[in-house]
Amino acid sequence: MADRPYTLLSCGMSIDGYLDDAGAERLLLSNDADFDRVDAVRAGCDAILVGAATIRQDNPRLLVRSAARRAARIARGEHPDPVKVTVTGSCHLDPDASFFTTGGADKLVYCATPALDAARERLGGRAVVVDGGDPVDVRLVAADLATRGVRRLMVEGGGRMHTQFLTAGLADELQLVVAPFFVGDSRAPRFVHDGDFPWSAKNRATLAEVRPIGDVVLLRYALSERFGEHGERLDQAATLPE
Repeated sequence: MADRPYTLLSCGMSIDGYLDDAGAERLLLSNDADFDRVDAVRAGCDAILVGAATIRQDNPRLLVRSAARRAARIARGEHPDPVKVTVTGSCHLDPDASFFTTGGADKLVYCATPALDAARERLGGRAVVVDGGDPVDVRLVAADLATRGVRRLMVEGGGRMHTQFLTAGLADELQLVVAPFFVGDSRAPRFVHDGDFPWSAKNRATLAEVRPIGDVVLLRYALSERFGEHGERLDQAATLPE
């Protein structure tokens, strides 16, 4: 087994690079056709990772929605939903959040070492709490996921998680959907934070696909030589009938 999973980053953003606006309600950056595409990508993955801030702000369920795709996963001998993963320094997480209470797949919480005992007490039997280092190191997270049988990992945000996986050189693929509008508010969260990224004007990422999906566009970038690994699973999931 590889020392880390094939790692795919998935993100929707405005034309000016924002993940959301500064309002209380979540900003929808995509459309129904693209939500279905994301569902297909989820169905082809072993685990989905989001940061703790995403759980607090968006309360995601992180489940495969399509009954046909769920059935296909079961037929492959897999759980109908991927394993859910989050990363937290403080473990200020609500044990009643949808991340923990929906779906029967395993939930993994990688927590900073000083908060480990409190996290295990807080989350009880709702998740497996794992020591992620101090501070949490996404390299340790990726290596531990590989030992748990995760071959394909989908990182769905937010900006801090995208930044950490990209700057650590752990991303093999980026699927970036651009919505046809601007946010124009510097208080809003951006796709990535400041960091030392492997890709620059002198080392450009490889654009592998451009696909219009209704009024949004998917930009798919190859970020490592592993690009496309396990791609047959994604292709099968994406072509299943509804």
